[in-house]
Amino acid sequence: MAFALACAVPIALHAAPRAQAQASDKINKTYPYGGSVEGLLTADDATFNAFAEKVRDDLNWITDTHIITDRPALRAILGVRLAMQVLSGHEDSAALFTVTQIRNLEDKADARQTMGYETEALLKARLQTGEEAGPDVAHAYRRILRADIEALPNAIGAEEVKRAKLRELASPAALIGSVNALIGPSAAQSHVLTAPQAWELISARMSLKTIIPLRDDTEQALAGLSVADAAPGPDIWSAREVTLTAEDHLTPVLIAIWDSGVDLTQFPGLVYTDAAPAAGAGPHGLAFDLKGAPTQGDLLPLTAEQAARFPDFVRELKGFTELQAGLDSPDVDALKVKFRALTSTQFAGELERLSLYDGYVHGTHVAGIAVHGNPAARLAVARLTLDWHIIPDAPTEADSDRSVADFQAYVRWFRDHHVRVVNMSWEETQGLILGALDKTGAGSSQQARFDLAKRLFANETAGLRKALASAPEVLFICAAGNNGADAKALKGIPASLDLPNLLTVGAVDQAGAESTFTDYGQAVKVDADGVDVDSTLPGGFRAKLSGTSMASPNVVNLAAKLVALDPALTPQEVIGLIEAGASASADGRLHNIDPKRSVELLRKQIAPAPPHQVSGSPPAHS
Repeated sequence: MAFALACAVPIALHAAPRAQAQASDKINKTYPYGGSVEGLLTADDATFNAFAEKVRDDLNWITDTHIITDRPALRAILGVRLAMQVLSGHEDSAALFTVTQIRNLEDKADARQTMGYETEALLKARLQTGEEAGPDVAHAYRRILRADIEALPNAIGAEEVKRAKLRELASPAALIGSVNALIGPSAAQSHVLTAPQAWELISARMSLKTIIPLRDDTEQALAGLSVADAAPGPDIWSAREVTLTAEDHLTPVLIAIWDSGVDLTQFPGLVYTDAAPAAGAGPHGLAFDLKGAPTQGDLLPLTAEQAARFPDFVRELKGFTELQAGLDSPDVDALKVKFRALTSTQFAGELERLSLYDGYVHGTHVAGIAVHGNPAARLAVARLTLDWHIIPDAPTEADSDRSVADFQAYVRWFRDHHVRVVNMSWEETQGLILGALDKTGAGSSQQARFDLAKRLFANETAGLRKALASAPEVLFICAAGNNGADAKALKGIPASLDLPNLLTVGAVDQAGAESTFTDYGQAVKVDADGVDVDSTLPGGFRAKLSGTSMASPNVVNLAAKLVALDPALTPQEVIGLIEAGASASADGRLHNIDPKRSVELLRKQIAPAPPHQVSGSPPAHS
């Protein structure tokens, strides 16, 4: 089905607003068009504006006649309104007000300060110069953007510089290629755009006409302002780290990485081996193919060509990291040259290649985090196969039922093999399923696709909940997700499930501050390091990746160490120790794990009672 990893290769693509609500017939509305989506995206102003005005009328009708309490949906609607105001060239004051409206709807404090800051700088520059474009506007834009970034708090400024640096890779061809790849195929079949697709196209048009032409000006505005100049603060994690040794009298603890696959050769002495695997299983766990059928292999097999190109991908990851850090290097230069030279046709292939390798490295990187500093760890693999293709297979009822059966098979294996802790750095949402249906043009209409996505997601939500609940002795730890939204409201699985043996983890940076991408809210019980986390890749390479995917195994690492020290602990007791050891932020929003404190709490519990108790004193342990 339409699973997504809670980590992403940091490529700078156009980010389009998406609605979370589908209740209104105006949101479910479709827009007929002739030609291609590329033709519409790059059309003359008169042609594009005629299309955009129809969308504007529908959005105005929604906001005039509905009280929208779904904050993400309202932000998406206002985001499209903002794009149309910017494109008009004569609504700059109104557009600035819309920026303020969107910021006021943000739940995160940093987003309330930074949302749309490049667009805001452009609007201010237009108002100051009285011009829509030209050298004077560009000069004013550079000055305003620099001042706005420098005025941000250090940690927030650092993150914004990182994101802006990645946008140096953007080009018109890359934007057109991503639109062709993500919207074009389904639109070509149906000759209509769904409302979310129309919204994406309008936002892409704004980027194409206003933001990308200022790419070099943005780069100049940030020149000399590196991430180090806006450092996020001291590293809190080294002081909290716990490294176990054989002197700690450890019991081996079995950890399953339910992910895209693991290169177990990178973890000698830390691998679980089943001496007599059951039919359909491997010596180290289970694997299912793209259609949910049993397969073999701990890691996705690459073709000879894909394997030969993998080192190039690793060099690009290094280039991404160095670019974000504001460094000049041969890898950064090569990255810029490559991505700026891609044609729109080539870009779709590049997206597929990055998606393939993202899945290929993900599970191994997660596993390296999970076992660090724990000689008692024993890794098992629960491999799911991710579809990296731009146009996936259309999800069906049969696929959904197979996914539910696979959930049960995975958990049965965990239970039968006495797995103690499972990492789940992936998510599925109704929106992901709907997106796959939209891309393939499945169903007779947008409403039919929405209804099918709703049924499939409900089936899989119930199936996963039942499977996890069937193994109360297993602790499942999952990534909150990287949508920057309330995990409970998004209803993604597994993060939003409420079970006594499930713990959902958000991501913070090295200083313990909330990351810009992490999901949050009532479902997220603890937070851990998820920004630029160094770990292993297949083949022995290393890389720093970011995401709640990286935060989750940091908590798995702590949980497994607690179990290795005291194998009698139940999942609920492990969760209790992790939560009790965590340090809360001043506003109570974050609960950063503290492995050293949690281990100290455990040691106090299992310490033998002193030989003599003072009369009336409490026992040393219960």
